[in-house]
Amino acid sequence: MNRLKWSNVKLILNREVRDQLRDRRTLFMIAILPLLLYPLMGMSFMQLAQFLKKNPSRVLIVAEAPLPTDPAFIVDGKITSVPPAESNLLIVDYLENQLPYAEQAADKASAIIDEGTFDIVVCFPAESSTESGTTGDDKPTASGEISGKGTADESQESQSQESPVNLVASSKPLVYFNAAKDRSRIAYERMSIAITRWQRSRDELASAGQVAGPASTAPIRMATLDLANPTGRRAALWSKVLPFVALIWALTGAFYPAVDLCAGEKERGTLETLLSSPAERSEIVCGKLITIMLFSFATSALNLICMALTATFAVRQFAGLANGGFQTFGAPPLSSLAWLFLALIPIVALFSALALALATMARSTKEGQYYLMPLLLISMPLMMLAMFPSAELDLGTAIIPVTGVMLLLRNLMEGEYRQAIPYVLPVMGVTATCCFVAIRWAVDQFNDENVLFQDSERFSVGLWLRRFVTDRSPTPGFIEGFMCGILILLVRFFAGMSLPSPTDWNSFATIAALSLVAFVAAPAILMAVALTTEPRTTLALKPPRTFWSIPAAILLAICLHPVAIALLVLVKTMYPIDIAALAPFEKILGDAPLGSMLLLMAVLPAICEELAFRGYILSGLNSNGRTRRAIIISSLLFGFAHGVVQQSLIATVFGVVLGYIAIQTGSLLPCIAFHATHNALGICFSRYIPGLLERFPRLDGIINTFNDGAATYHYGPPVVLGAMVLSAWLLKWFKRLNFEPTLQDMQEAAHQSVHAMATQALPQ
Repeated sequence: MNRLKWSNVKLILNREVRDQLRDRRTLFMIAILPLLLYPLMGMSFMQLAQFLKKNPSRVLIVAEAPLPTDPAFIVDGKITSVPPAESNLLIVDYLENQLPYAEQAADKASAIIDEGTFDIVVCFPAESSTESGTTGDDKPTASGEISGKGTADESQESQSQESPVNLVASSKPLVYFNAAKDRSRIAYERMSIAITRWQRSRDELASAGQVAGPASTAPIRMATLDLANPTGRRAALWSKVLPFVALIWALTGAFYPAVDLCAGEKERGTLETLLSSPAERSEIVCGKLITIMLFSFATSALNLICMALTATFAVRQFAGLANGGFQTFGAPPLSSLAWLFLALIPIVALFSALALALATMARSTKEGQYYLMPLLLISMPLMMLAMFPSAELDLGTAIIPVTGVMLLLRNLMEGEYRQAIPYVLPVMGVTATCCFVAIRWAVDQFNDENVLFQDSERFSVGLWLRRFVTDRSPTPGFIEGFMCGILILLVRFFAGMSLPSPTDWNSFATIAALSLVAFVAAPAILMAVALTTEPRTTLALKPPRTFWSIPAAILLAICLHPVAIALLVLVKTMYPIDIAALAPFEKILGDAPLGSMLLLMAVLPAICEELAFRGYILSGLNSNGRTRRAIIISSLLFGFAHGVVQQSLIATVFGVVLGYIAIQTGSLLPCIAFHATHNALGICFSRYIPGLLERFPRLDGIINTFNDGAATYHYGPPVVLGAMVLSAWLLKWFKRLNFEPTLQDMQEAAHQSVHAMATQALPQ
């Protein structure tokens, strides 16, 4: 082997590195994207963290005789051994003087748990205790039931007349639970901790000599009975693994064929031949999409089948060697695989459309492979959310893309049909909507010649600086507007992590004002001054098309106020707010003067947020003339900037209204007026409505109360319906401000002009 010439190696190294550094997209994917992606993922996890809240467990406690009182186990429906901060996690129904050990007690407990009324059933049988303090054997009674409120007083009276024997609760409670259900298993763990703490308290009192009698100091020996059958245990195990594996393989199985069918054809030079054929662009997209779907479905299905075969044969061999140690593990039930294959169809369509749209943007297969990781990292939190035991299928989680499908699959695979059926339509509706949007995006990509036939984008620092100084455009482009929104999100995220928590109104006002001015308005203003030649036009700081648009915007905010309150109640129903976490802020705001609150929480946010989101960001996103897409993207960025899910959803909806007003009026002033009025009405409503209801009880017909752990007031349905009608009329009025004639209107106007000129040319 010849000796290497390191000078030649250095030349080749310099050449290749220089070529890579000249590719702007490669630089962005390698250096810039990680700086943006992971903080955004952190924000997403913070947004989704509330779905991992601890849900309360419902426990049915049945005692044949009164429980010991040294110390008491239950007082006022609360378990005394549970700390006050966790007392709401165990909701107890206590039935005393019942006969729990019936012949069909297990069947009744299983039925109660399956119905979802209770998560576990705890039975305390009775044992006899003589006056001298000796304890007899605990013998199960052959009668009595778990359900009902009936008592056994008559039987106890007859026993007391025959012999001086007292019935006390046994120290051997029996806990019925279902290990195949996450709620039941979590309830069992919480109850076990509560009983252990209770026993520790009894031991401490006994050692101090404050408890008399062996029956009161006997140690608790808790017995358990798992009501789950082997098939249910296997289904519960596989329901957490298989959906995740299926979706991961569906995503990866869709992406690589998509890269080959789009970026690969660009490299091979065959895409031009396909586009010159008689087929429409939408037909080409559909053909490629179905091809990608077939490969994606086949990839996921084959992996699932291989996992099932491995579990059937290999694990069975290990189970035999381990003498039954793998009894709870085995092949997934056939019903679970059937539900998986059925649910794969919409998921495969969604991932295939997203992969096709992203692969169309790539100029080469190398660049296309870079796009897989961001898509995977965005999808991972949605998949992982459904794997947590505390995540449950409800209306709030059903409308989350991907997460709703996985939770629905988990319930169907575990046989929870009663809980799953009500949410089939919401899950399928959201998934179908996402599929439609992704397919439309792919079609738009194929209709854009700049995307299909873009040249290599070479990057040079000198050329970039020269364009930055001399070739600035009057208004920002789409990329500049979108990056401004991302920059605001990142700055607010890092600032929110570093700023201290407010302790009083002054500190709260300082932090809120600093966050709005420095982290929202300042980036937009600086980018408008530095990157554009007309900052005033970019920020839409000009008079509206008509002065009446400002009073109309204020009136629209007033009309939409009842709708906003109703939407708030709906969002809080779907995604409950942690009242304990909000208590410090409610105390701070409760002591604040109204004028300062209106200035800080109504006027200042209206100015700062509108300059950013309806000023620079919307101006940049609307540079290509796609107004609807610009309004939707700016609204999503506006909602995501609020940090809390409940507030983000409402902000996104009203961001669409604000974006529509900004486009129709061509000015930021009506948006500021609408925003300030909307926030001011919300502040005044929450502060003064309780007092008005006490002073004028007749307002109950107009304003109702919603109890979500704290009193939340909202308008009655007639008021909301009337407000929606008036709001629709005002939005229609705004539509007339920016009338753009259609092609048919222009043709008719030209025809009438030519006809008038010909008529004048004719002799009279």
